[in-house]
Amino acid sequence: MTVLVIGGSSQIGHFLLPRLLAGGEPVLALSRHPRLQPAGVRWMRGQLPDRVPELPPLSAILSFGPLQALAEWLAAAPLTQAPRVIATSSMSAESKRESSVPAERAIARQLRDGEQALAHACARHGCAWTILRPTLVYGAGLDKSLTPIARRAMRTHLFPLPAGRGLRQPVHADDIAQAVLAAMACPASAGRVLAIGGGERLPAAEMFARVRRSLPQATVPLPLPAWLLRLGQRALPQLRGPLQRLEADLLADNGELQRVLGIHPRPFRPEPAMWVPTP
Repeated sequence: MTVLVIGGSSQIGHFLLPRLLAGGEPVLALSRHPRLQPAGVRWMRGQLPDRVPELPPLSAILSFGPLQALAEWLAAAPLTQAPRVIATSSMSAESKRESSVPAERAIARQLRDGEQALAHACARHGCAWTILRPTLVYGAGLDKSLTPIARRAMRTHLFPLPAGRGLRQPVHADDIAQAVLAAMACPASAGRVLAIGGGERLPAAEMFARVRRSLPQATVPLPLPAWLLRLGQRALPQLRGPLQRLEADLLADNGELQRVLGIHPRPFRPEPAMWVPTP
């Protein structure tokens, strides 16, 4: 049968698709912006929950998009089998639960509601499901956190370095792809929400410093001391949440991931190629 990948053009899909092809199973990728690569993938244009072409019998559904849309589509989908379902959520479901910013608390609530909705939709079809909650994802130049900072610094030749003692655990998108494959082959992962963080915990300030050192061109460091960040929280309300979290630990406990799936994510070692657009 066929593996359906929803969000095949995402940063996780970038690493997952070649690994799936190497396994020999037919791969069908659904995306709003189909691509021609990698060769061997059948691309279909579509968008959840209501713009999905007719599908062949599926052995697995792997999704890296919004959980609620996936759940809505899956609940009504005319599946002929009970495919294995693996989807990504985010550790923001927990880290933003108690945020002082109402919009961030709403994001955390939406993520948790989406996880529950997906579990209910899978139950309707008798599908085994697994949800992965990654921390900050990097590695393919497609993320909306570290990559924009790196590219802006390369354009301006200035790299802001905010003070921050809160611990971070960036996770490489390829490690998430490997966890997806491991979950497909592991019945014990069914019905679990598994946190996945990188293999190293480091202060936020050091994380940004490593990104700067990894850039392919020189930049001038622009230190942002703690007092300036506190002032920024008052002057720029839209940045209050991110600036406050610089002093908070945003971590994942990989214990269950390692015990159930045997996945040990790599430490944070950024390289110049990670910050260029993915072809």
